[in-house]
Amino acid sequence: MSSFDTPNGSVVTSYAKAVTRSITSGGVTYAYRELGPKAGIPVVFFVHLAATLDNWDPRIIEPIAKNRHVITFDQRGVGASTGQVPGSIEAMADDAYTFIKVLGFDQVDIFSFSMGGMIAQDLLLKHPDLVRKVVLAGTGPRGGKDIDKVVSTTYWDILRATLTRADPKEFLFFNRNATGKPAAKAFIKRLQERTVDRDMPISVRAFQTQLKAIRRFGRSAPSDLSQLTHPTLIANGDNDRMVPSILSGDLHRRIKGSELIIYPDSGHGGIFQFHDRFSPVAVEFLAH
Repeated sequence: MSSFDTPNGSVVTSYAKAVTRSITSGGVTYAYRELGPKAGIPVVFFVHLAATLDNWDPRIIEPIAKNRHVITFDQRGVGASTGQVPGSIEAMADDAYTFIKVLGFDQVDIFSFSMGGMIAQDLLLKHPDLVRKVVLAGTGPRGGKDIDKVVSTTYWDILRATLTRADPKEFLFFNRNATGKPAAKAFIKRLQERTVDRDMPISVRAFQTQLKAIRRFGRSAPSDLSQLTHPTLIANGDNDRMVPSILSGDLHRRIKGSELIIYPDSGHGGIFQFHDRFSPVAVEFLAH
């Protein structure tokens, strides 16, 4: 029986039922969940700013886990993982490398979103042989124009959400219009499907440290993305207020042979709003 099969031997494909596990390396204990068949190259998910294990949309995770070994994890100092949140995206990439290697993998596919996509880029540049394929959703390149404004945008939308008693992601990820508002509500509802063994929310201090790391990433000199030869799928909505949509086009131009999907009338969470269209594309892209 694989480590995350149910007692009767069936494979776990529901993210709500995936067991939270932990593994330690270098004094840091990483919390993670895995689902899907334990065979082949795993797909490791790199999550967004302020996010924990509970912030992945099941409608994105589960279609991929039908045929692939899927792993989600908390970065150092986030959720149930121990230690301090690093002050830079590069250090977060080093932690991701440590986590993948301590699990014993020599090659992985990466599915990344937002800050996770920034971490993925740094990991790809430093350890190109570790990664086979990569999905970069709702993200942008080091030194990308206006990435450093994510701090003010985030705080403003947290304030707006607080005043309306809403989840900040409803403002940060979705357009505030007739299509965006119901999509936001549906997304937040899907994140609540797991009712037991939920993760610890990120601390305010850890969140602030992540924000500063993103601002530093946005103000840094650009990386040479022409070095990247990995099959790459880039996706976003056409009105991303957090990481401007134009930066997805910038990534597409700079990463040779990459594919680009921009969803209409959607924001930072375009892949979640259009999960029914995006998931099959992601499954096909990541297929062997």
